[in-house]
Amino acid sequence: MLKSKTRWVVRQSDHAKTQEIAAELKITPLVASMLVNRGLDTVDSARFFLFGKEKFHDPYLLKGMDLAVKRINESIEKQEPILIFGDYDADGVSSTTVLMITLRDLGANVQFYIPNRFSEGYGPNENAFRHAAENGIKLIITVDTGISAIHEANIAKELGLDLIITDHHEPGPVLPEALAIIHPKLPDSIYPFRELAGVGVAFKLAHALYGKLPEHLFEIAVIGTIADLVSLKDENRLIAKKGIEKLKVTNNLGLKAIFKLAGVDSKSVNEETIGFTLAPRINAVGRLENADLAVELLLTQNPEEAEFLAEEMDALNKSRQSIVNEITAEAIEEVEKNYPIDSNHVLVIGKEGWNAGVIGIVASRLVEKYYRPTIVLSFDLEKGLAKGSARSIAGFDLFKNLSTCREILPHFGGHPMAAGMTLSIEDVAELRTRLNSLANEQLSDEDFIPVTYLDHEVRLEDINLSALDELNLLSPFGMDNPKPKVLINEVQVSTMRKIGSNQNHLKILVNENEANLDGVGFGLGTLADHISPSSKISLIGELSINEWNNIRKPQIFIQDITVQSWQLFDHRGGKRFSHLVDHVPKENRKFIIFKKDLYEKIDSQLIDDVVIIDNSDAARDLDLSETNTVLVDFPTSKDILYDLFRGKHPSRIYAYLYKESSDFLSTIPTRDHFKWFYAFLLKKAPFDLRRYGDEIAKHRGWSLQTVTFMAKVFSDLDFVTIKDGLISLNTHAQKRDLTDSTTYQMKQAQLLLEKDLLFSSFQELKDWFDQVMNESVETEEEMKNGLKTIY
Repeated sequence: MLKSKTRWVVRQSDHAKTQEIAAELKITPLVASMLVNRGLDTVDSARFFLFGKEKFHDPYLLKGMDLAVKRINESIEKQEPILIFGDYDADGVSSTTVLMITLRDLGANVQFYIPNRFSEGYGPNENAFRHAAENGIKLIITVDTGISAIHEANIAKELGLDLIITDHHEPGPVLPEALAIIHPKLPDSIYPFRELAGVGVAFKLAHALYGKLPEHLFEIAVIGTIADLVSLKDENRLIAKKGIEKLKVTNNLGLKAIFKLAGVDSKSVNEETIGFTLAPRINAVGRLENADLAVELLLTQNPEEAEFLAEEMDALNKSRQSIVNEITAEAIEEVEKNYPIDSNHVLVIGKEGWNAGVIGIVASRLVEKYYRPTIVLSFDLEKGLAKGSARSIAGFDLFKNLSTCREILPHFGGHPMAAGMTLSIEDVAELRTRLNSLANEQLSDEDFIPVTYLDHEVRLEDINLSALDELNLLSPFGMDNPKPKVLINEVQVSTMRKIGSNQNHLKILVNENEANLDGVGFGLGTLADHISPSSKISLIGELSINEWNNIRKPQIFIQDITVQSWQLFDHRGGKRFSHLVDHVPKENRKFIIFKKDLYEKIDSQLIDDVVIIDNSDAARDLDLSETNTVLVDFPTSKDILYDLFRGKHPSRIYAYLYKESSDFLSTIPTRDHFKWFYAFLLKKAPFDLRRYGDEIAKHRGWSLQTVTFMAKVFSDLDFVTIKDGLISLNTHAQKRDLTDSTTYQMKQAQLLLEKDLLFSSFQELKDWFDQVMNESVETEEEMKNGLKTIY
């Protein structure tokens, strides 16, 4: 067996609706089922999603839009200084850029301000507002922030500043007193779509200010929309689709400089380019320094400045990666040492000196490793404050649960799945206790097992280029429109190998009937050691088209693999036992030794895992359920091996089956050998076997073991008496057959057992284990005697 890393849940789509949509739109059932699973379960809604020309909603449906536009136009007309107050992540940077471009185009006297993450923290702050007032600012417009700035809004009013808040984060029970709040999630909002990113709200304000759709801003708006992981439906889908197309032909000097530095072909830009190339670099600036650099890069009209800023941004991103790796290692140590997951359903950890700019990434990594809601805090011991970032799992609403702790969280905000906060270090333990209590009430044991939702179970014969081309009609992919993941069930492995400079990736070819499919599993190289050649595997992943040298072939990017049946791993004849030990999973493993004298030779590291089986009772009593069972040495009999495995269900069997010398390959005495030896004894007995045994063996071309064996057989049959190596002939012995000898019988049994266990093919050995493990008690005797008959 090979267990999957997550729970696989295949979404069940309505078969009738799937068939209807497939027939009407002339698309494959595969794509039709994915549309149904996304709630697009009518022909019209599916057609509109795939082929329709969606329109943007009227920006004035957003409450406060008319007031905001009127006030901004007044400032433009009077040339009053306007300040755009942004945030330091990719959504905040792109929001700031969108309004800067817009207001500059309209002739405004505008500047921007993004607070320093380390000295000011998240969101508007009093000092920044007072500084703005001192410098003549009359109007402040927040983007991607401000909905929780109740105190700061009062300060603005006190200073005579007009404040317009544009935001998309969850509104609290009390709203700031501002001139206008533009927010799609306000309690009394009538806006048709509530899931805009911060840049989406800024884009709506730009739309209203221009009086027409600002298509030139799509390439900026798409960055925050993808980066902030908002639902890619409705207007967000439109922004993403149009934005990606604009990015492919962008003239923005900053974006072109980033693409060049990152080696991105602009024609191949998609949502993953934003998520894994643009967004991390933009975020890195605000995480380590001041996010102004990122805004300046997107606004610059100077090619040399663009190149310089892009290089600085790239260097910061590399530095960020190094810092994240270091803090993650320390955070894992903190969890393992002080807050083990067995007793902590929510992880709340912190340390002095952790970079507050990257702890959100660290929190995400801990969620990935431990699958627990996680808060990572950076302690400032001088101020007595802890700044933190939180990430959650399905079923635990962070914003809702943190809201119950408001009295110890003077500053916090976010979403159900992510949040940021500042609190007193003294209150960290209390926060941990409260959140763990809430998690204990809300989450079951199953909630702590990660789930992978799959769109469809597909057969290899249904995976073709036309189906994969249709899948691209669903793009761009993101939240609520995830990249399709499929299940391919119980297929045979044709070839499998590790690839990459560190051999840490997996290359595989699977087949089913006459269909086959290439697969690549990044970071899954170790699985090659845990998949037996004959095993059928089930795998999940994302289908794609591999284009190389003008050849297009379907392939799958593998994310997980499971083997449902038990597996046999053949290490017979292996020289290095320690090499085998390294490949056997430590969880629930048992090293079976049949001969006690071998136990002393086994490396001490295996002591705890070793079980000595030297009789049938011990073999029958040993529980092998879901074990990784290693057969270290050769069994003494077929019966004991049968008793060990009959009706049992190990996960894996590793056949090492060490035998010091082979009976099968040694000289096997024939009846003519016995006849000659008996005749020799008639002439020479008494005969000293110890003294002259080697000479006889050499004379006849036998081994000493052969001579000794024949002597023991004659002794069993009472033909001779052996004492202290001296063989004497019994002249009155009755005639008996060689097969009456126990020694002869044991030799023949060992020969058969070696043939069956050591010199059988892989498949023959696996077939025997299959039969033994599936046998019932009633057929025990038949099976014991039939070890050799199955070939």
